Amino acid sequence: MPRLSSSRRPVFVAATALGAFCLTVVPAAATATPAQIATSKTNGVAYLTSLQAADGSYAGPGLSNEWAFSAFAAAGTAAVDVTPGGDTTKNARTVYRALLSTASWPSATPVVTDYERAALNAYAAGIDPARVSASRNLVADIYGYWQNAEPGYFGPSANFNGTVFAALALGGAATQAGAPRVPQALLDRLVTRIRANQHDDGGWNYGKAEGDPGQLGTTSDIDMTGAAMAALCVSGVPHTDSGITRAKAFLKSKLVPGSGAFNAMFGVNTDSNGWAVSGLNACGIDAQTGDFLTAAGKTPVDFLISQQFNPGGGFKYQPSDTTPSAYASVDGLRAVAGGGFTAAPPVPATAGAPRWVAQSSFTSGTAAKLALTVDDGAGGLKVCSVSFTPTGTTTTLGAVLDAATGSATPSGCVSSVTPSSGTGTVTALNGKANSSAGSWKASADGAAFTTATRGTVVHAGDTLALRWGA
Repeated sequence: MPRLSSSRRPVFVAATALGAFCLTVVPAAATATPAQIATSKTNGVAYLTSLQAADGSYAGPGLSNEWAFSAFAAAGTAAVDVTPGGDTTKNARTVYRALLSTASWPSATPVVTDYERAALNAYAAGIDPARVSASRNLVADIYGYWQNAEPGYFGPSANFNGTVFAALALGGAATQAGAPRVPQALLDRLVTRIRANQHDDGGWNYGKAEGDPGQLGTTSDIDMTGAAMAALCVSGVPHTDSGITRAKAFLKSKLVPGSGAFNAMFGVNTDSNGWAVSGLNACGIDAQTGDFLTAAGKTPVDFLISQQFNPGGGFKYQPSDTTPSAYASVDGLRAVAGGGFTAAPPVPATAGAPRWVAQSSFTSGTAAKLALTVDDGAGGLKVCSVSFTPTGTTTTLGAVLDAATGSATPSGCVSSVTPSSGTGTVTALNGKANSSAGSWKASADGAAFTTATRGTVVHAGDTLALRWGA
């Protein structure tokens, strides 16, 4: 079964109700108090800190401990402040950035979720995902998995979670200023596919269900429902949307009254509950009130905190376990701390450490990638990763478009550019010319669209969007 990472499951190859509760006598200390949550966060951070290797690393084969960065950020701890024995030269952020920058990462046979997971955690660690290094642009890496034959899917459509996490990464990992990085037109395509895969019971599963009544009729998974809810919300869908309210109803139907846990596909466990709560958090839905406060006065957050060893701070995977699980501790802490699947990095406590680190310029002669979308204004959207070798510290829009005609993944993003040289205005792209009705405009990193000119300066990591319109 497809999965981004798990110690217990395979890695990816892949309101009425509120009135009723108000009539119920609920124990005064039934739900987790702010003090209890604060203690859980403090102890949870301490546990995850203890998992750091002597060389400062977190990421490694199998467990994917880099998810710790999303939990640290949600709990208010900057990754750059996490050091082994106080050695700031081996701080977790610096070591993780170095790993992501290596040519051999992630593997010889990468899949889209490798890059999506990295983008979410790099962002949480304070590493601009599009500017990891001169040669590593995680946003461009993700764009390269766009499916021309099934627009809106990233990676093989059968592995639907790759598309869900594309939305989480592209919608959640914003710019350093906190603005949307990618054009809404792209997020809208993702939203369409996620909606089409929502099961009849209101939830989602890992595999593709679109167009298959049999699959749409199967029981959904708690984990994936949380992730898909979050994906919709970070893509601009409001929590009042019918897709979100249906998902809430599905989760509510899986609540165990006595504990507040969700009864998941793998039974009651921390990881599934963590993913569900993170989905609710991402949508601004309180997991301790309304639909998620049981008649016994329990909530999913209560359950998660009950899974935590204190003062040790680690979370166990299942209630019967006697030792903590690193992966469950990440999912548990991130959810209790109020996080979705990523979070903006906190301001570091380490003197002189910046909140963000990013590659500031291209390195001449070093192969690079840029993320590009081309919107024809008539419903056609092309998405690709453009590979080229810069000859200076910056490049131009014309050079990027020229490179895209032959070195784009997937191919077909740009077939022609007029003019084919110089620095002037782009008068036609892919055979569609400027006219009195509209013209080609360009944007970088979600900035306002302005007239597209070949001479427009492009910087390392710019996420480029071209759009024809008035």
